[in-house]
Amino acid sequence: MTQPKVLISDKMDPKAAAIFKERGIDVDVITGKTKDELIAMIGEYDGLAIRSATKVTADVLAAATNLKVVGRAGIGVDNVDIPAASAKGVVVMNTPFGNSITTAEHAIAMMFALARQIPEANAGTQAGKWPKNDFMGVELTSKTLGLIGCGNIGSIVAERALGLKMKVVAFDPFLTPERAIELGVEKADLETLLAKADFITLHTPLTDQTRNILSAENIAKAKKGVRIINCARGGLIDEAALKDALESGQVAGAALDVFAQEPPAADHPLFSAPNFICTPHLGASTDEAQVNVAIQVAEQISDYLLTGGITNALNVPSLSAEEAPKLRPYMSLAEKLGSLVGQLAHDNLTTISVEVEGAAAELNLKPITAAVLTGLMRRYSDSVNMVNAPHLARERGLDVREVRHDRDGDYHTLVRVTVATEQGDRSVAGTLFSNGDPRLVEMFGIKVEADLDGHMLYIVNEDAPGFIGRIGTALGEAGLNIGTFHLGRRAAGGEAVLLLSLDSPMPEPLLWQLCQLPGVKTVKGLKF
Repeated sequence: MTQPKVLISDKMDPKAAAIFKERGIDVDVITGKTKDELIAMIGEYDGLAIRSATKVTADVLAAATNLKVVGRAGIGVDNVDIPAASAKGVVVMNTPFGNSITTAEHAIAMMFALARQIPEANAGTQAGKWPKNDFMGVELTSKTLGLIGCGNIGSIVAERALGLKMKVVAFDPFLTPERAIELGVEKADLETLLAKADFITLHTPLTDQTRNILSAENIAKAKKGVRIINCARGGLIDEAALKDALESGQVAGAALDVFAQEPPAADHPLFSAPNFICTPHLGASTDEAQVNVAIQVAEQISDYLLTGGITNALNVPSLSAEEAPKLRPYMSLAEKLGSLVGQLAHDNLTTISVEVEGAAAELNLKPITAAVLTGLMRRYSDSVNMVNAPHLARERGLDVREVRHDRDGDYHTLVRVTVATEQGDRSVAGTLFSNGDPRLVEMFGIKVEADLDGHMLYIVNEDAPGFIGRIGTALGEAGLNIGTFHLGRRAAGGEAVLLLSLDSPMPEPLLWQLCQLPGVKTVKGLKF
């Protein structure tokens, strides 16, 4: 196997390149390239490590014929076209924890600077003045801090604020009541937060739901004299509305580390607003953070390229390097089961259910489901993989369900895939042998044990004497050699299923010939 090859296209701590080399991955560090130059070279790389400068657009992804993973050393992935990457089957990762403390500390520093007007006081003093009477700050003690977003960074800010004897109110749809109690914060809706907060700090990604979350309307709902800090993403605040609020006194002060457009124009309206301070996106700018994110992105990309481990991915279920070896046989089984129902269920599928029991019920179900969808969606695209399969399923309006059974069955472990069709539900099930080999054990309600491999022939027939002989004769006369032969039936004399493997593909005319044999109901050529 050839060594994977990774491009580091942005300035990054040298430890990242060193880790790639230690892990046996070829790495090139080529920074400062234009979009066209990146497009010209990206086709030879399996992985791409970036920071904020490189723009991974749809055009870049289209040219990245071998690309499997993009790793962002940092949190924000505004510079990556994630839908295009998903459609292309490229994993997109970030490193959300490497600069968490650094960013949280910057938000606290900005809050202190805002409360005591430190930048303005410093500038006046160094200008030869002694503006002692010009500045009257506020204490943080006993004030209420409103957190918009209480995830990784927001929770660190909350802990620091509580240490400063502040009260903390948090708005975050994903914050559970239990986690709020654990952190010592009050969980509230946005309107309650706006009404209570003396300071507001934002720690949420920029999405369609969070864009301009501090709009003119919401700023007007805030407590008069509120102070606002944003060290998260530009675009969370309506900057024009913020300027108006600063001038009117509705907002007593604002501190921004991020802007909607970066760098902002020299004549940005906020630069002339009263009680406004800013920094040039320094949230992650400490020596410790830069080293941490570089190490993390290199380790994550290496794990994926070498072992299939997926950490901090934004468009595919995470799969740790420790989980990957255990899950890989299940994912192989799941993909084959998905492929089987995809090839046999002809009509428009609306629902697919993935059920697990036994040992499989104790595993991470998301990668297993993604593998099922990969097999299923291969009927629509040859380039489908675990990344773009869920994307393709959503595009087609497929309702995907996961069921975990806590029960003992006939097998030590079992994965069942059921699809809803116009003729009713169609279900297949498989297990793993002790050596990890996948094996089909049930097909449309009929017990049958079979390998799913290579070229296969699926036949539904009446259980009657002479049928097997007729099939064998027809295949022999056509020069097709049978590899394996598997039979199953509901009851003697009823409906039976035949699955056999062939050493070569089934010619279409022969399929039609087999359909004419007495007792045959369905004939289908399969490929795995």
